[in-house]
Amino acid sequence: MIEDGKLYIGASRKPDDTINGPEYLELKFGNRHGLVTGATGTGKTITLQILAEGFSNAGVPVFCADVKGDLSGIGAIGEAKDFLLKRAELIGLDPYEFQEFPVIFWDLYGEKGHRVRTTLSEMGPLLLSRLMNATDAQEGVINIAFKIADEGGLPLLDLKDFQAMLTYMGENASALSNTYGFISKASVGSIQRELLILEQQGAENFFGEPALKITDIMRTTRDGRGAISVLAADKLMMNPRLYATFLLWLLSELFEELPEVGDPDKPKLVFFFDEAHLLFNDAPKVLVERVEQVVRLIRSKGVGVYFVTQNPLDVPETVLAQLGNRVQHALRAYTPREQKAVKTAADTFRPNPDFDCATVITNLGTGEALVSTLEGKGAPSMVERTLIRPPSSRVGPLSEAERAEVMKISPVAGLYDEDFDRESAYEILAKRAAKATEQAEESRQAEEEPSTTGNSRWTLPGFGDDAETKPAKPKGRSGYQRESIAEAAMKSVARTVASSLGRALVRGILGSLKR
Repeated sequence: MIEDGKLYIGASRKPDDTINGPEYLELKFGNRHGLVTGATGTGKTITLQILAEGFSNAGVPVFCADVKGDLSGIGAIGEAKDFLLKRAELIGLDPYEFQEFPVIFWDLYGEKGHRVRTTLSEMGPLLLSRLMNATDAQEGVINIAFKIADEGGLPLLDLKDFQAMLTYMGENASALSNTYGFISKASVGSIQRELLILEQQGAENFFGEPALKITDIMRTTRDGRGAISVLAADKLMMNPRLYATFLLWLLSELFEELPEVGDPDKPKLVFFFDEAHLLFNDAPKVLVERVEQVVRLIRSKGVGVYFVTQNPLDVPETVLAQLGNRVQHALRAYTPREQKAVKTAADTFRPNPDFDCATVITNLGTGEALVSTLEGKGAPSMVERTLIRPPSSRVGPLSEAERAEVMKISPVAGLYDEDFDRESAYEILAKRAAKATEQAEESRQAEEEPSTTGNSRWTLPGFGDDAETKPAKPKGRSGYQRESIAEAAMKSVARTVASSLGRALVRGILGSLKR
């Protein structure tokens, strides 16, 4: 329900349980970011769903992650169930209309949505280091790898490109250290092992081309509604670091690509970061600072970021201070940490003299929350105990057939579903290595040809004919001077490529024998 540029959240009620009045989120403050918290089963997913519906109807594109698999129902028309009708009647939602919403499904694995990819170059060394849980020394090596690739015209698109670059660095560490700083072979080896782990976890599906275009998650329909991009994250959650890194990369891309718009009448995009605690768990200080910077500055790009998590303590205070729109569902207070979380949540609200926030938070029912949004000149409203409105779309997941039908008519159908492997660092290094090896072989053969000049034809067997006819062996370091560092590097990459192909063939043969 949109009234005068407002998004309807629900109805507040007084301490005697009578309805007090509607609660809104003003669209002009939709890009001031927000926080939705609460224990499992208290209604966070429904709150996310009704917020996404409201923004979509207002013409604002939405991006959100479907962690549990039940948010996909937003793409189907709602069903008149008793508990929904009862809530609508209780809060005075009249008329309560059901509708379906324009949805685009995405999936890093390409199983439940269109493929989502980016390249290693676009992700950059900082986020890649976070994804690999790299130490300071390993992060330094990763930065050097990107520097060498940039200077050498070697596009880093996928994991095999990065593996080829690491092999080159490992076998030429001494020579490269003179230019780029110390490169430890041990660090290179550790990074290569982490790459193997990423491959086993399915990260190779994320890196490659065609890369996602930001404009494809900012679409609107012909009738003016914003498209809701839903990322299938139930399988992705098996690798929490990849999930968090992907969403942070997406935020960073939005920050870098979108123009400044100041304070628009409504957001250009609203981004929901579900299971937000995964972003900050064991995150290095530099990464937290990066998140804080993006959240603080992306508002002027017209993007609203809403963190969804169980506990307000999951979000660092520096980031928490940027979140003006709050929806707090019930919290439990059995342990000291939970009690601290309740106090923290209560203290962040503008007090309401009618009740004590800390007490109410532990007694909220399912689908009920404390709500405070920005109003007036951007000041937070007084917190209200609010019954969240029922959604207009389906509560629950789509069937596989329904999901396939939505994907079939999607505006991005066919754009991302097929891999495209153009020439990049792996192929370029392999070609250079093959050429260097060929030149070295030609040089060797030329040196081994017998001499046809001089007085060798006058020598007699047993009287120094070998010494006079065979070319002299190089002395000292002169033999090594004929092979440049680049040639040696190319040879090492050639050996790596050959061994990789050999292993692939062996795996294919053994696999066929086992079947």
